[in-house]
Amino acid sequence: MNTIKTTLLLGAMTSLLLVMGEVLGGRDGMAIALLLAGLMNFGAFFWSDKIVLGMYGAQPVSAEEAPELYAIVQGLSQRLGMPMPRLYVLPERALNAFATGRGPHHAAVAATAGILQAMDREELEGVLAHELSHVVNRDTLVSTVAATLAGAITFLSRSFLYRGRDRDSGGGVLGLLMLLLAPLAAMLIQLAVSRSREYGADESGARLVGYPDGLARALRKLQTAAERIPMQDPNPATAHMFIVNPLTGSFFGRLFSTHPPLEERIARLTAMKGR
Repeated sequence: MNTIKTTLLLGAMTSLLLVMGEVLGGRDGMAIALLLAGLMNFGAFFWSDKIVLGMYGAQPVSAEEAPELYAIVQGLSQRLGMPMPRLYVLPERALNAFATGRGPHHAAVAATAGILQAMDREELEGVLAHELSHVVNRDTLVSTVAATLAGAITFLSRSFLYRGRDRDSGGGVLGLLMLLLAPLAAMLIQLAVSRSREYGADESGARLVGYPDGLARALRKLQTAAERIPMQDPNPATAHMFIVNPLTGSFFGRLFSTHPPLEERIARLTAMKGR
């Protein structure tokens, strides 16, 4: 199913880019946009994980550098029967985490320095089980490709805006339209593929560790910390990848929330305990 979603996502992003090219450059613009779309799709599929990790200055860590993180992920990976993912730490006080990569054999798990310090072992295990669930369900393939392409289209739309300003006032209007509509369309595509997967990863992560309490407590901590310790300059194109929305509290974050309400996620985990 996620392979189909990825194909549809790549097709939607390509179509959007072709429209942008035709509006701003006619047939020549569409030809250039088609070439760019091919390069973007190829790069997004094979290198999107490295691109996203690079956006946040994620640093690779070994078992010696992050023993608890390594031990938890190693244990969970063995239960899932998947290879050990690469591990990264983001130099952030904010509490958050995400997984990336095309699948279990090309996976990476990243956690902020803040979440490693704030969570006890059960809570951290719940968070990491949630992220590894995204990997085995191949949610990361969809979300990472979406992040890379949405970021690229946002960048290109801004470039078109500046080009339009240089050409004439009419081009400037078209460029401004692209600046507004292209990121909006990219984010609507993200919304379509991201919300339901969070509930699924919560449930499968809780089942993986054998109890929902750790993840439920972790989500309560994340809910409290989201407003108090925001992430430094999170990229809106990658917001859907994190376990909680890093844009919480901002107008943009409320307008384009890519996550279901934390209260609902906690309630569902609590209900699992009753079952």
